[in-house]
Amino acid sequence: MCSRFVLLDECPANAESFFLARCMDALLDDGVRGIVSFADPVPRRTASGQLVMPGHVGTIYAATNAVYSGQATARTVKLLPDGTVFHDRAAQKIRRQEQGHQYAEAQLIALGAPVPRAGCNPAVWLREALVAVGARNVRHRGAHRYVWRLGRSRREREQIKLGLPSQRPYPKQPDPEAIAV
Repeated sequence: MCSRFVLLDECPANAESFFLARCMDALLDDGVRGIVSFADPVPRRTASGQLVMPGHVGTIYAATNAVYSGQATARTVKLLPDGTVFHDRAAQKIRRQEQGHQYAEAQLIALGAPVPRAGCNPAVWLREALVAVGARNVRHRGAHRYVWRLGRSRREREQIKLGLPSQRPYPKQPDPEAIAV
């Protein structure tokens, strides 16, 4: 699983599509026949207003002939003061004290949340920590979803059935600024 696809600006032209093609070749060699990837179109700002993520529409995915299959489900996300999203899964790990909860707790503590006291209810601590750091709810309209069929030939690729309908035009612009809810 890859959570970010980023190359430095110093990389030569077409480096993204070249690198993506090599990754697809390696996945195909391992028996993978399809890839789903998302582009997050929602711009993000820090609590002080600095733009930290302009929003992406998946230009490289369109350039490599991915099938655009629409937007994922709209939802509300927790935005931390540094402009990062505090994911629902991280919150669940804290509430249930699952593997990885220490990392999620440390993320909030680094932003100013109090250290959890021994014996405190993790769900209560999480609620208080999010308030303490100034997390805000932001409405997210859904990330753009792209799908690739992997095969050695056009015939092989066309035989792979997509579980999602193909949407026509690729998105061209990031979403407008998100609205706090």
